[in-house]
Amino acid sequence: MAQAVRWNHPFSYLNSDGKRHPVENSFASVTLLLGLVAVITAWWPGLHMIGSWAGLIGILTGAWGQFISATTGERFVTIIGLGAAAVGFYLGVAHGGLVP
Repeated sequence: MAQAVRWNHPFSYLNSDGKRHPVENSFASVTLLLGLVAVITAWWPGLHMIGSWAGLIGILTGAWGQFISATTGERFVTIIGLGAAAVGFYLGVAHGGLVP
């Protein structure tokens, strides 16, 4: 019954193999955060620079995060963030691009 009273760490989904992966978890979290920023700023055409840059950096961190990921949970979070970053990037470029 030890598993019934064991406290699960918030990143236990990402560390499904029982080992710690601080770098991989950081890349997955940053990619998700940048993807959310890129998608949210895509709603306003005046924020195209923020969305474009956040999307571009999110795509790059997501690609590297996929390359070094160790568990399925990390890959899942990275792909969600990577897709959101790509949508935000493309909409930001459509509204004006990376420069003012």
